Amino acid sequence: MARCHCRLRRVLICVCTPCIILALLCVYVTVMVFTTLNNTATPGAGGQVYTRDTAHFVAPGTCNNESFAPYPKTFWGFHTHKDAFWNQLQLSIDRSFNPILRPKSFKRGHETSTFYGSLLRQSFSEVKDMNSTSKKFKNLPQQIQDFVNHMHKRDYPILHQPVGVCGAGAKVEKKPPLLLLAIKTTELNFKNRQAIRKTWGQAGWIAGRKRNSSSAEESGGYVRRVFLLGKEDPEELGVDVSKLIQMESEQYGDILQWDFKDTFFNLTLKDVLFWSWFSRFCHQTQFVFKGDDDVFVNIPNMITFLEDQLKMPQANKTMKEFMVGEVIGAAIPSRANQSKYFIPDSFYKGLYPMYAGGGGVVYSGLLAKRLHIISKRVHLFPIDDVYVGMCMVRLNAYPVHHPAFLTFDFPGKEERETCAYHRILLVHKRSPKQVVSLWATVKNTQTQCWSVPLRDGNRQKSKPKPTVPQ
Repeated sequence: MARCHCRLRRVLICVCTPCIILALLCVYVTVMVFTTLNNTATPGAGGQVYTRDTAHFVAPGTCNNESFAPYPKTFWGFHTHKDAFWNQLQLSIDRSFNPILRPKSFKRGHETSTFYGSLLRQSFSEVKDMNSTSKKFKNLPQQIQDFVNHMHKRDYPILHQPVGVCGAGAKVEKKPPLLLLAIKTTELNFKNRQAIRKTWGQAGWIAGRKRNSSSAEESGGYVRRVFLLGKEDPEELGVDVSKLIQMESEQYGDILQWDFKDTFFNLTLKDVLFWSWFSRFCHQTQFVFKGDDDVFVNIPNMITFLEDQLKMPQANKTMKEFMVGEVIGAAIPSRANQSKYFIPDSFYKGLYPMYAGGGGVVYSGLLAKRLHIISKRVHLFPIDDVYVGMCMVRLNAYPVHHPAFLTFDFPGKEERETCAYHRILLVHKRSPKQVVSLWATVKNTQTQCWSVPLRDGNRQKSKPKPTVPQ
């Protein structure tokens, strides 16, 4: 009997020992993999350390928790769109940050602008030198080819910028600026800039608008202003306007101009370079309004709206991903040759991410700094607001839709209502003459339309009755 027990024990030891060792090995490997994936914090500008969702690699379909952003199935579908030029470029970048594919070279915390620039150029060379891609590149439209030839470059010198401040503002500010107006314009659009300066784009202390409130609390905030410009080609234009821009910059102190050709596809450059400039000079600014120079903004409404956001529960947490505008979801690239938004499928395949219309959008200063960091790892895209949406996806952040942002104008006959412009935050498009006229109209009807609420998307058929404040 004793011999049987001895033999049985030996058999169990021989069978179980390898299983136990194999199980321990699996546990060890699992722990090491998760440790590698979790150690991915990136230091932000100014020494601030952002959370892990600032910049990270996530393999498609591997994570669904709040700390990581899985790739949408219809966005950047590299496995099904390997023949699209932009998709290939971005795939090359993502592979460089994959800790599984490149565990030895994956070291966080030491990346610099030079490192990212080198990585962009390297991926660009790798993809462009591929035989299949090289042949298709020659068949791309000329405007796309021009964009591709410069899309890896982001180190353009600044020609003019506000001196020592985050845009033109009040000489003495008693508290940090609430809002920076960053307005995309061109050298020739002087009338647009002047209309904005005289109306909704005035810098300094701007009073907000409190509806149905008897509180004596002062509502308002400090506003700063900057115009974002590239450079016109003097040969194409037939005249050199650089001296006029210099005089305008000296007089108003609100010109931020870079030495790159100002084209529609280069609007993305304005975003990327602006985020870099903002991160250096606008440490305390709480919000950014980025819009075109042909929009009308109800700035008192905007001030009050932003003040209300700061009073929301857990505002400190939500500000890191705060972006509001007219949100466009499930958009597809335009394949119409005559459209200025034309993107051939040989350049990009897949749906566009959710994005806020570029005519006018508001986001937090903290988000602007995070966009600056993540944009270094996303190849430029010809459509600027789509590119911002791409960067937002990488931050696991999404813009919020608000019906008071009318980047596609008023619906139906709503504009004819007396208080229509008191119900909005923004409307697009308006000429300089219209902007000046609308500003005067809003001022003249302020008392009559005092208590009219912002558009909420659920309007009743009957017109709201304007009331006079008590």
